[in-house]
Amino acid sequence: MDQKSSHSETQTYGGTTDRLRSVSDPLNRGKDAIAEAANGVAKSAGSDLQAIRDDLNSLKDTLSRFMSQASGEALKSAREVTSNVAGQVSDVASDLASRGTQLASSAGDQAKTFATELEGMARRNPLGALAGAVAIGVFIGVLGRRS
Repeated sequence: MDQKSSHSETQTYGGTTDRLRSVSDPLNRGKDAIAEAANGVAKSAGSDLQAIRDDLNSLKDTLSRFMSQASGEALKSAREVTSNVAGQVSDVASDLASRGTQLASSAGDQAKTFATELEGMARRNPLGALAGAVAIGVFIGVLGRRS
């Protein structure tokens, strides 16, 4: 009776079984399509992720080269500025030394002229020169006693 009852169930529910199959087949196909789409998206996302990694590595390399070039240019500019400043300082120092030499030479010339003039006055008027020397000596002596 089992066979008959199961056969009769199939017959009784035979239309239902066919309907269940007709509904489950598209569901299975939909499930497979969704799985394939998910796999495709995963593969696509993986390739997109790899492309992003490659782009980031390229950006890192570009930034590294840029920073290297920028630091090189800054160093070169600093050297040029230092060279220019050193040149200007050297020029100013040279100019000051030249002016100092000229001033010392001029002062020496004036001292020689003054000494020559005093010598000429002492030869023309020896007593006046002697009196002037005594007066200067007394003046220096008075200043020396005060301090």
